[in-house]
Amino acid sequence: MTTPALSVRDLRVRYGGDGGREALKGVSFDLEPGRALGVVGESGSGKSTLALSLLRLHGSAAEVEGEILAGGVDVLAASGEELRRLRGGRIAMVFQDPLSSLDPYLRVGDQIAEVYRAHHSVTRREARAKAVEVLERVGIPVRRARAYPHEFSGGMRQRALIAMALALEPRVLVADEPTTALDVTVQARLLDLLNELRAETGMALLLVSHDFGVVARAADEILVMRDGQAVEQGPAASVLDDPSEPYTRELLAAVPRLDAPPAERSGRGDEVLMEVSELRRDFVSGPPLRRETLHAVDGVTFDVRRGETLGVVGESGSGKSTLARMLVRLLEPTSGRIEFAGQDLGALGERRLRAVRRDLQMVFQDPVASLNPRRTVGESIADPLRVLGEAEPVKAARDLMERVGLDPGRYDAYPHEFSGGQRQRVGIARALAPKPRLLVCDEPVTSLDVTTQAQVLALLAELQEDLDLTLVFVSHDLAVVRQVSDRVAVMRQGKVVELADAGEVYASPRHEYTKELLSAAPVPASPG
Repeated sequence: MTTPALSVRDLRVRYGGDGGREALKGVSFDLEPGRALGVVGESGSGKSTLALSLLRLHGSAAEVEGEILAGGVDVLAASGEELRRLRGGRIAMVFQDPLSSLDPYLRVGDQIAEVYRAHHSVTRREARAKAVEVLERVGIPVRRARAYPHEFSGGMRQRALIAMALALEPRVLVADEPTTALDVTVQARLLDLLNELRAETGMALLLVSHDFGVVARAADEILVMRDGQAVEQGPAASVLDDPSEPYTRELLAAVPRLDAPPAERSGRGDEVLMEVSELRRDFVSGPPLRRETLHAVDGVTFDVRRGETLGVVGESGSGKSTLARMLVRLLEPTSGRIEFAGQDLGALGERRLRAVRRDLQMVFQDPVASLNPRRTVGESIADPLRVLGEAEPVKAARDLMERVGLDPGRYDAYPHEFSGGQRQRVGIARALAPKPRLLVCDEPVTSLDVTTQAQVLALLAELQEDLDLTLVFVSHDLAVVRQVSDRVAVMRQGKVVELADAGEVYASPRHEYTKELLSAAPVPASPG
């Protein structure tokens, strides 16, 4: 029999001593060379704790029991020197956020070379040659080795992290949510790359994700986790097509699907609430004598009808978020016209614009970054109410918290005390405080697990019906956009290349780019 590349037996991790939280409760599995194990589950299920434990990165505060064997080496009993050789050489890890994992002051090629030299007695020239070799292997041109992390796109940064891991030729690659923030085409290329590397090198892959579509595309076996336990484990086809556990079926039922019909909504009408004409936004960069102009939004024209949800999809860099910020006047257009409720927003002075802003609100992608960590969530919701002259802002804020499914008794809690889904609900409550007519949602469910995602989407649909809201929903997830949208605008390189009813776009796409996006979207079912 083949010796497993990784063997885990009865792994238990507890934080906070005997009275603390048990993050892992006896997890066991084997991972064979060249095989891929997908670990899925909701936030708090223990997925990331499991991934970190494999390299003993769970922190000194954790109490760990069980056994982790990597090529015969007992990870939990390894000395400091053995652990240093094991990390990277035997097991390498690719983290969810590549920007925070790369040194912003060092060129990407130099960072990879430095890691290689730390494990091998080689010259700087040999290390740089190795860095170039692995960057080429993951599809990054040689000339980009001298670029800094901020000069790479999200997909390229993730590839650079994979290249850094590959430089040491690990037997096991642990990838923790490596595709969460990537659009579907970049995501597809990254997953294909991981599959190619497994076939070429015999490397084993442990892929942590909340996205069943991603796991279906890359994993041979699936481990479903809940509350620190493995509730189901088996071949990918069996788990995806015929799950034995009710919890797995519940997760799969919550996954948005491209072939699902959109929800019926009664509020959509023909009245045009917002009209956008030839909207353009340019960004100029570079030294004075070598100025470069990026047309982030390039001549976009569309309308938004009262009560509808207009979905906006496209790859990273297509101009989606730039467009979203211009719609609520957080970013000034270079040229073009935005008309809201019959008023030209570009012609309004500051006082009149302030009054209109009540009707135009935004829900941001990252609720952590958009909430003040030093203020309670209740105060963050109450602040706009005070500005608007609400007589009882605290009571109104508590009512809003209850309206979006939060406990009003947690008015005095801080953002870090809430889960990701709860923080997104706080962001929605704050956006609803001025009683807007149009809500722009910029990637509001991107980093949420499927059940939390389903809850937030259901909340938005309910609020739209009850409050007569109009939504512009920006996302790179085509299945999510299919679920919530009446019409869909597809963006590419700053332009809208297709705009039609959602059913028409998904059933009979006209533009080749739309077809490419749909074909690249991961499907939560076995390939067979």
